[in-house]
Amino acid sequence: MSVTTPNITRTLGIRFARAQRFAAPVAVPFGPDQVLGHYGPLSPQVPGMMESSLGITSADMDEDCLYLNVFAPDSASSDSKLPVLFWIHGGAYTNGGGSIPWYEGSALAARGHVVVTVNYRLGAFGFLGESNCGTLDQICALEWVQSNIAAFGGNPANVTIFGESAGGSAVITLMSSPDAKGLFHRAWAMSPSINQVRDQRSATQWQKAFLDAAGVSSVADARALSVDDVLTAQQKVLLMTSKNFDMFTPTAGGEALPVEWLEAAAHNPIPFCIGTNKDENCLWTAFDPTLATAGEDTWTKVLAAQFGDKAKDAKALYESIRPGAIVSHLVASVQTDHSFRQPALRLSERRAQLQTPTWMYWFTWESTAFGGALHSCHAIDIPFVFDNLDANGVEMMLGDGPERQAIADRLADELSSHSKHGHPTWEQFNLDSRPTLKVDTSIELASDPEGAVRSLFDR
Repeated sequence: MSVTTPNITRTLGIRFARAQRFAAPVAVPFGPDQVLGHYGPLSPQVPGMMESSLGITSADMDEDCLYLNVFAPDSASSDSKLPVLFWIHGGAYTNGGGSIPWYEGSALAARGHVVVTVNYRLGAFGFLGESNCGTLDQICALEWVQSNIAAFGGNPANVTIFGESAGGSAVITLMSSPDAKGLFHRAWAMSPSINQVRDQRSATQWQKAFLDAAGVSSVADARALSVDDVLTAQQKVLLMTSKNFDMFTPTAGGEALPVEWLEAAAHNPIPFCIGTNKDENCLWTAFDPTLATAGEDTWTKVLAAQFGDKAKDAKALYESIRPGAIVSHLVASVQTDHSFRQPALRLSERRAQLQTPTWMYWFTWESTAFGGALHSCHAIDIPFVFDNLDANGVEMMLGDGPERQAIADRLADELSSHSKHGHPTWEQFNLDSRPTLKVDTSIELASDPEGAVRSLFDR
């Protein structure tokens, strides 16, 4: 049933629900017969960059994928009441799973927590039209935690949800959901892809695009397709043009989510930490052959499309704060602000107006891997927050700098503090000084970092 590592018990592959295709999950009562003893299968997907690098194949996937994993100190008992950390993985709502090695929860559990990592349905299986099945899976898993985590030593009255990228935006959608109220008590969003959450009109359009690609006329017909046929149609849709890559993502106004979801999340009074990385989009631009030799014309077009009559000012500003940067890095900087940093700031500003407790961080440490081309790219903060620098694939992305462990110690400890006490250790975000923890080789509290860029995006 359980696999024991030094001081930590890992209970892997716990079934929390079953679901018919495109339908809400049905909870499964916990018992020994619901535990695989190894990680459960991932939701069907075409493996992305991380999954491919870790050797994940179709053999690791199954449409019956609603499993979670629990990591707890060996000494934990039903009387321990340890704070719970509930991880929601990223992957653009089309990739990933709770079993990725970077998400192994032992180091966080050793800090006095019970850690839960969870699978949810992805792509068309989880987010076709307005169904929000993947979001319902997350809520169902949180309900499982409320009913069962005490048996592992966890405190169901102190649950922190945290996630990165799509997982970060999932954290925020759950903060907005009336169906998730009371299921968690703190939240931590890493590089949330806020722009991916779509409206009902977009959901309807992308559902039609999927049905057309699959060669069927209705969702009922799509239920009869093979898994491979669903993935083939899904890939055709994912290759279509989309500003925010929202083909298969949560729908505001769909099942379990309000239309004004960001406003609802802003009003949620729970303690909330949010952060982004300085060079998120370098994860993609660094390996984009169309940008490898991009010149001034490309840079000018990107600026005009994003900033219009502010393009000239934007050019001067970005080139001054990224001195010597090549065009692909400059383009990534604009894309990072559009997709990650500025939406995170807007949410933090609104929460500050409403006096709902919020903390911000900015991860600026730069990877030395691939000749430094990744800079401070998307996802490289994950092994630091989990204190998993030795996990498979981490050194390939981060390099092996000796300063890494001190950063991991600090970030994992901050998450632990937030979970245990309801706040990290730095100053709460406000609209006067805009305090932001800047995480680098040295860690310091900054006031309104790159505030001039923020002004470019002011509405």
